[in-house]
Amino acid sequence: MSDEKTGNETRRPVGWAGGRGGGWAGGRFHSPVGDLDGVPKAKMRDTAGQAGEVVARWAPTAGRILLGLVLAWFGYHELMLPGEWTGYVPVLSETSTLAIIAVLVHGWVLLVLAVALVAGIAPRISAAIASVLLLEIVIALAVSGLSDTSMRDVGVLGLAVCLTGCRDQRLVLRG
Repeated sequence: MSDEKTGNETRRPVGWAGGRGGGWAGGRFHSPVGDLDGVPKAKMRDTAGQAGEVVARWAPTAGRILLGLVLAWFGYHELMLPGEWTGYVPVLSETSTLAIIAVLVHGWVLLVLAVALVAGIAPRISAAIASVLLLEIVIALAVSGLSDTSMRDVGVLGLAVCLTGCRDQRLVLRG
């Protein structure tokens, strides 16, 4: 590009398309990479909107299945090694038979809820029961003080509460 007054070459920024003014505000600037492989911005917004709609439709289902996997994980471990979990049973001695029975019952409830959530069997009711169960866990952990574990369980409780209100679920078993 040459300067009209002096005929000298002038350097312009990459992407400068010229225009009436002598600077950025007066001219037009085009991205040096173009419109992302030739895709116009309007089409990109449409695609992003469609992707957002797909995510919005499937997010409750993904949340439900992931909550079910978390509950299955802990339920399985409570059933396999109940003695490792008796320290979390409030009021009862860690070494008591009653504490082990409580952990085993808790593990079975977690496992049944997990199967119901993953399979889509009464997902809102299952999520509501999981919310109550997780609230019990959060309260029991909070009594001994806030920790990373209790804050994680607050997040899982939040997911269960949100799923309780989700009416539109995919991959559910209907009667």
